[in-house]
Amino acid sequence: MSKDQAVDLPEDLRARLLARPELILSDRDLMRALIGAREADFGDNVVDIRGRAMEALETRLDRLETAHESVISTAYENQSGMNTIHRAVLSLLEPMDFDAFLENLESAVAPILRVETLRLIMETNAPETRPDLSGPLTIVASGTIAEMISGGRRAPRGDDIILRRVAEQSEALHGNARAPIRSEALLPIDLGVGRFPALLLMGSSDGARFSPAHGTDLLRFFGQAFRLVLISWLRE
Repeated sequence: MSKDQAVDLPEDLRARLLARPELILSDRDLMRALIGAREADFGDNVVDIRGRAMEALETRLDRLETAHESVISTAYENQSGMNTIHRAVLSLLEPMDFDAFLENLESAVAPILRVETLRLIMETNAPETRPDLSGPLTIVASGTIAEMISGGRRAPRGDDIILRRVAEQSEALHGNARAPIRSEALLPIDLGVGRFPALLLMGSSDGARFSPAHGTDLLRFFGQAFRLVLISWLRE
């Protein structure tokens, strides 16, 4: 708008804007339009620093809002994941005998964790052991768990939790899942001195469900709780 032009505002609207200027200041579109009109008055050879500052502030505000939403989303996912793990642990404590404990893994715990397979892998020194995949407990030959954990590497990765795409060493052990298994979580279980190692194997049809980039704190807590419950059954 040129300086020699004037616009008559209705008195009630003018009074409202004077009484509450934040109505304009808090509206991005209005502020952008006002600054644009001001720059048009100056012409192409003049740059209004206020307009550039406002653009920079808007960009920064957008980044802050995005970061804020990301933090809230992550906090919600963490809370939801924690509730899921707590429900799964409580479900582990419900069975009254070992057979019911094993059956409960498939019937209750796996659906709570939203996984297609949940198997307890245990080793034995019996020769020519063939895995039985008809139930949640699978007995394998000594050394099988170390091979699964190594994932084809020359040296095992130790006893840490492993999240990855389904490896050849464990593909067959997932058994007849409801859907093809694309990713897996391996939770090594130390049963104590004098006992073969065990492994809790989870499988998901979602290839991104168990990724090496994901955190393992909640799974570690679940694995520790599972270990204590399993040892209590093995002592009986």
